[in-house]
Formats: sequence, C-alpha cells, structure tokens
Amino acid sequence: MSQHKLWLGIGFGAAAGAAWGLVFLAPELARDFSPLQLSAARYLAYGLVALALIAPRWRALAPRLGRAEWLALLRLSLLGNIVYYVLLATAVQLGGVAMTSLVIGFLPVAVTLIGSRGHGALPLRRLALTLALGLAGIVCVAWQALGVPSAAPVATRLTGFLCAVGALAAWTAYAVSNSRWLLRLDHVSSHDWSLLTGLVTGGLALLLAVPAFMGGAGEHTPAQWWGFIGVAVSMAVVASVVGNAFWNQASRLLPLTMIGQMILFETLFALLYGFLWEARWPTALETLAMLLVGASVLAGISAHRR
Repeated sequence: MSQHKLWLGIGFGAAAGAAWGLVFLAPELARDFSPLQLSAARYLAYGLVALALIAPRWRALAPRLGRAEWLALLRLSLLGNIVYYVLLATAVQLGGVAMTSLVIGFLPVAVTLIGSRGHGALPLRRLALTLALGLAGIVCVAWQALGVPSAAPVATRLTGFLCAVGALAAWTAYAVSNSRWLLRLDHVSSHDWSLLTGLVTGGLALLLAVPAFMGGAGEHTPAQWWGFIGVAVSMAVVASVVGNAFWNQASRLLPLTMIGQMILFETLFALLYGFLWEARWPTALETLAMLLVGASVLAGISAHRR
C-alpha cells in the first residue's frame, strides 16, 4: 500500500467519524421520542435525500444492478442502518453517550478479527498488540457501565450495555460485507452505492414508521416535533449522506483490517460531543478506555505501515 493511499484513506475515515459521531448525541437531543421513532424519521429523511440526488442518474445506473446487488443493499441497509441505530439509540438513552460510543469503539478489534483472512490483510500475530489493547479497553467500558455505582438501576444499565453490544455486532457485519461488496463493484461508484443504500433504507424506514408513530402524534408539542424533525434531517444529511460517502471512499483505499481501525474517529468524536453536551470531564475508567482504544488503533496503523 502506498503512503499516499494510506493517509488519504485515513483522512476519509476521520471525516466519516466526525460526521457519524453526531448520531450518538441525537438520542439525547430528541429524548422525548423513542429510538424506533428516531430511526424511522432519520432514515425516511435519508431516503428522500438519496432519491433526490440519485434521480438524475437513475436511467444510467439501474441497468448495472442485478438481483444480487439489490439483495446485498437490502441486507446492508437493514444491518448497518435500521437494526444498528435502533439498538444504538436505545443504548444511549439507557446507558449514556460515553458508554455506548466506547463499546462501538471496539469495532476495530471485531472487524480486524473477521478481516484477518481477507486479501491484503496482515496475519493476526502482527496485530496481537492492537487486539490486546482493544480488549483491555472494552473491559474498562464494561466495568464503568456495570461495576461503578450509579443512580440508574443495574437492570437499566445492563440493558443499555447489551444494546450497545448488539449495535456493535450489527455494524461489524455491515462493515465487513460492505467493504467486500465495494471491492468488486467496478461498475458502481462508492457515492452511488451509498445513495442506493439510502434509497433502500428509506423504503425500510417507511415500513418501520407505521408501528413507530401509530397513535403517538398527540403526545408531543409542535416545538418538540420541529426539534425532532431538525435532528432527523441533520442526521440524514450529515451522518448518512456525507458520512457514508466518506466511509465508502476510505473502504476502497484501505484493506479490511485497516478500515476497521478507522472507527476510532467515530468513537473519539462521539465522546467529545457527549462530554460537551453533559458538561463534564471523563471519569478515570473512561479516560483509560479512550487511551487503550486509541493506542490499539495507532498500533494497527503502525503495523500496516511496516
């Protein structure tokens, strides 16, 4: 891998992380609404934006897509968007931004383990240090979430932690599958693939909106609804359209074991936004977890440079 491609891929990964970090704050900004409602609104808006952007090129793009591509888009949209964000939003509302973002920060280790057998991947022995540091970081997160005294009941914190782990599993499956599809899609650009994912996700969100909003329209004030719509549209444009486009560019430039390391930026930006929102400094365990996760990713980058 050339140094130019390496640093360009890292730059795209950092930009995606800055955009995606905002989705961790959204459940706090729209706490009056359920995770199901937030997910449905976010991805309905994403679908509409994707439709508007892809419409001018639809006639040229549609013939390039077969049954396999549409089934892949359906799986990726369900895993990487709908399932992932319902679980993530629930984890944020039950366990907080810091705990959720630190659990998702374990993604580099998970993706590295799965991607270690892929083309261009380093052998696991070269990644032993990054894996060990990542595992130590997740232990700190679990201890902070479940072992430290808190005003929230243990059952609530445990449910939040398990939802965060579920979101981690969903996004790991998405990251691995999406990266592999992008490598063989010579006839579709990464930007178009991102918009197609948004289009399919919007269709799924349309189905999700029925149970999410059924009978609940009168429970909120007009001001709450406008705030909720603003949060959903902002997530759709900044996180889903812009963030996914940056991520797909990074996925084409970096090997799978390396692309997993880029989740560090999402974690760091999510923590920054969360601590600013809560107006507090991180705890000792949170600081240690951040240092361990950061060191894990830097060790992975160093291994790939060598």
